[in-house]
Amino acid sequence: MSSASYLPFLIQILLAGGIAGAVIAASQFFGQRTRGNARKDSAYECGIKSEGILNTRFTSRFFVTAMLFLVFDIEVVFLIPWAFIYREFLANHIAIFGPIMVFLSILVLGLWYEVRKGALEWEK
Repeated sequence: MSSASYLPFLIQILLAGGIAGAVIAASQFFGQRTRGNARKDSAYECGIKSEGILNTRFTSRFFVTAMLFLVFDIEVVFLIPWAFIYREFLANHIAIFGPIMVFLSILVLGLWYEVRKGALEWEK
């Protein structure tokens, strides 16, 4: 392979690094840098001063719900390539509907199991 085939890859890396550097530089230049100024250092929420505990702890149920969301969200992302290449598979006489249905049935079965176990109920 010639080095010219790597040129788009190199341009993309340089562009990504340049954008990241520009964002960091803009944050340093325009960001809040006033230490000791109570008004600017305080959290602002609709003009009302914060009350109570600021760093609350989340229960494990919150994290379980977040993990379940990620798992099912990532599984749905696997359906996108199938949707794009479905016609190509049909044109080449390759059966793809069966594997898609197996995948979706496992997904629905897992969701049904989680609902039956009460993993998605926020309060008990």
